[in-house]
Amino acid sequence: MGISELFIRRPVMTVLVMAGILIFGLIAYRQLPVSDLPSVDYPTISVSASLSGASAETMASAVATPLEKQFSTIAGLETMTSSSSQGSTSITLQFALSRDIDATAQDVQAAIAKTQRQLPRDILPPSYQKVDPAASPILYYALRTKTLPLSQLDEYAQTVLAQRISTVDGVAQVQVYGSQKYAVRIQLDPQALAVRNIGIDEVATAVENGNVNLPTGVLWGTDKAYAVESEGQLTSAAEFRSLIVTTRNGVPVRLGDLGRVVDSVQDTKVASWFNGDRSIVLAIQRQPGTNTVQVAERVKGAMARLAAEIPPSVEVATLYDRSATIRESVTDVKFTLLLTLCLVVMVIFLFLRNLRATIIPSLSLPLSLVGTFAVMYLLGYSLDNMSLMALTLCVGFVVDDAIVVLENIVRHIERGEPVLQAALRGSREIGFTVISMTLSLVAVFIPVLLLGGLIGRLFEEFAVTIAVAILVSGFVSLTLTPMLCSRFLRPPGEERHGRFHQTIEGVYQRTLGAYERSLAWVMGHRPVALAFSAVILIGTVVLGVLAPKGFIPSEDTGQLSGTTETVAGTSFDAMVAHQRAAAAIVQADPSIEGFSSSVGAGGRSATINQGRLFIHLKPRGERPHADEVARELSRKLSAIPGLRVYMSNPPSIN
Repeated sequence: MGISELFIRRPVMTVLVMAGILIFGLIAYRQLPVSDLPSVDYPTISVSASLSGASAETMASAVATPLEKQFSTIAGLETMTSSSSQGSTSITLQFALSRDIDATAQDVQAAIAKTQRQLPRDILPPSYQKVDPAASPILYYALRTKTLPLSQLDEYAQTVLAQRISTVDGVAQVQVYGSQKYAVRIQLDPQALAVRNIGIDEVATAVENGNVNLPTGVLWGTDKAYAVESEGQLTSAAEFRSLIVTTRNGVPVRLGDLGRVVDSVQDTKVASWFNGDRSIVLAIQRQPGTNTVQVAERVKGAMARLAAEIPPSVEVATLYDRSATIRESVTDVKFTLLLTLCLVVMVIFLFLRNLRATIIPSLSLPLSLVGTFAVMYLLGYSLDNMSLMALTLCVGFVVDDAIVVLENIVRHIERGEPVLQAALRGSREIGFTVISMTLSLVAVFIPVLLLGGLIGRLFEEFAVTIAVAILVSGFVSLTLTPMLCSRFLRPPGEERHGRFHQTIEGVYQRTLGAYERSLAWVMGHRPVALAFSAVILIGTVVLGVLAPKGFIPSEDTGQLSGTTETVAGTSFDAMVAHQRAAAAIVQADPSIEGFSSSVGAGGRSATINQGRLFIHLKPRGERPHADEVARELSRKLSAIPGLRVYMSNPPSIN
C-alpha cells in the first residue's frame, strides 16, 4: 500500500492531517516577527575606550594599538577596523561565521583584561558590545523647546523618556544624540591663582572634598533612633562659588574669587538641531528577532502616554519611523503573493475548463504556503522581503505536483475506469515521479543554502523557505489531491456544461490550433529556429555581463544620511557655522519633510570637524527616488566653501 492509497481510503484522517497543517500554520503566521530583512547573526563586536583630553594621535598609539595587538591573537578574527578621535577610540571586530558570538565575546573580554595594564592610568576600562550589522534604529524622536534650557530638556529625554521606553517589550536600547547633561563649569583665572599662590591641583582637591554626600550616622535614643542626614552635595553654580578653597592670611578664599563658575553642560562641543532648532534626538533599537512593526506600535503607544508627563513647552516630533516602510513593503509583497495565487488558479481553470478539477489543485496552494509558516516559526525565521519573495516564487512550483497527479487520474477516468480505481491507480503510477520532481526542485536551492559569508546568511532563509514549501506541496499532492479526486471528480459522461464552458472551450481550441500551426512552422524551419535560439543564448550571456551588480538593491526607505567634514583643526564654532549653512540648503529642498543635524554627536568616532545629517523625505508620490534626491543635495551642498558633504541612501545592512 502506497502513501496515496492510505490517504485515499481514509478521507477523515486526510482531512484531519490537512486541518492540522492549516491550524498550526495560521498560528505560526500570527507569531512570526515582521522585518525588512532576515536577522543576520554575524559575529561582530564593537569595543570602545575613552580618555578625557587625549588627542586622536594619543588615543591611536596608546590605546588602539595595544588593544589591536591583543585582539589579533583571537582565533577566527577576519577583519578589524579602528577609529580614534579626541578622547575616544572605537574598534570593530568581525569574526568567522563558525565562531559563536558568546564565546567570541568572552575572548574579547579576556583580551581587554590582558591589555588593561598597558593602557594609560586614567583611562576608563574599555567596554564592548555585540553588534548586529543589520540592526539600525526603528524610530527617531526629536525633542525641542523654546523656553526651557537644554540641560533640562536633556533631563526629560534621559530620565522620563529614554529610561521608560527602554523597558518597553522588544526594545533593545535607546540612544540619546546631542545630549546636554547639566554640569557646573569652573573657569579659573591664572592671574588670580598666581596672586594667591594657589595651584590648580589644590583647587581640584578642594572641589572634590567639598562636594561629597557621605552617610553621617544614627543617633540612638531610649525610645527612637534618628538617622542623621548631611546634605553635602553641591547642585548649582551659586553653591560652588561660595565653596572655600583655602585660607590666606586668615582670610578664606572662595572658588568664586578665583574665576568664573557658571551653570553649563558636560560637553559644550556637541550640538544637535531638528529643522533648524536646537534639539535632542532619541534613537530606539529593537531586540533581534522581534516584530519591528509591533515594537514600533508599542513604543508609539508608550510615547503617547509619556507625553503627558513632560511640560507642554517640550515638543516631541517623529523624525523617522522605520515600521512604516516595512509595513508598506510587506503589504506590497503580500498583495503580489495574493495576485500570483489568483493568476495561477485562473490559468488552471482556463486550461482544465472544469470547476471541480480546478478546485482540487488550487487547495494545495494555500496549504503548502500556510504549512511553510509553521516550519519558519520553528526555525526562527521572520516575515521579510526574502521569505515572502521565496513564497511568491514557489507558487508556480507548488501547484505543479498537484496538476501532474490530477491529470494522470483524469486520464484513467476518461478511459472509463471507476473514479476510485482511477485515483488509486493514477496516484500509484505518478507517485515516484512526484517525489523525484519535488526532490529535484529542492536540490536546485542547495547551492544557495551553502553560500558563505554575509550573503549566505541572508539567502539561507530564502532557500530554506522555498524548499520547505516545495516539500509540503509534494506531501499535499500525494495525499490530499488524490483523495479529493476520488470523491469529487466525475466521469466525462456525467459532466454538465453551460454556455460559459462552451465559450472557453472555443477559445481553447482556437489557441491550441494557433499553437499547432506555429509548432509546424518551427519544425519546418529548424535552422532558423536553432539560429534564433543561439541569438537568445548569446544575448543572455552578454546582458548578464553588462548588467549592474551589487550586494543589495538600493531601497527607497524615505531617509537619507550625510556626513559633513571640514579641514582638520577647524574650531567648533566654525564647524557649527558650516553645518548651519548645509542645514539651510537641506531645509529649502522641496523633497524633504524633516531633518536632524548634529555636530560632535555622531557617535564615539565623531570629531569636532565632522557633522551628521539625517533626512526624512516626503512620501514617494511627492518626490523623486531617494537616490536622485541624494545626488541633487550633494550637488547643492558642494557649493559651500570649505565643507565636504557625503550624502547616501543608507543600505539595509551597514
